[in-house]
Amino acid sequence: MAKRSAGLLIYRRSDGDISVLLVHPGGPFWARKDEGAWSIPKGLVDENEDELVAAQRETKEEIGIKVEGLFTRLGDYKQPGGKIVSAWSVEVRAEIDVAAIKSNSFTMEWPPRSGSMKEFPEVDRAGWFSLPEAAVKILAGQRPMLSDLAERLGI
Repeated sequence: MAKRSAGLLIYRRSDGDISVLLVHPGGPFWARKDEGAWSIPKGLVDENEDELVAAQRETKEEIGIKVEGLFTRLGDYKQPGGKIVSAWSVEVRAEIDVAAIKSNSFTMEWPPRSGSMKEFPEVDRAGWFSLPEAAVKILAGQRPMLSDLAERLGI
């Protein structure tokens, strides 16, 4: 069975424009990657866990903020590696300061085969992007989320 993740496509309106919040993965593998490397805040769904609850939990872990609002299910998106990501959109009215995010961390051996364990943030930065900018930044398997959001918002 494919692994399942759940996440939130957080958006805001400003002067009639829509922007979405994306996160950049931390750690050495992603350090020099930008275009096609960003993601919605998301993570694995625990066994018997409600997917929306998982999406909210993972978002809080990755950006350090509990996101409030009306959550609308966008759908399930199969990623190139086979993982299924369930996504919800949510419009935020309160400002989220992307410079102040606080992410959880993970530990891995780095450099490889060195025997040295290092800790890295799961998310090293976040940003607000217009839909066209986000389409360039986001992982290819998540791009359909942007068009589904635009369709739901009548854009």
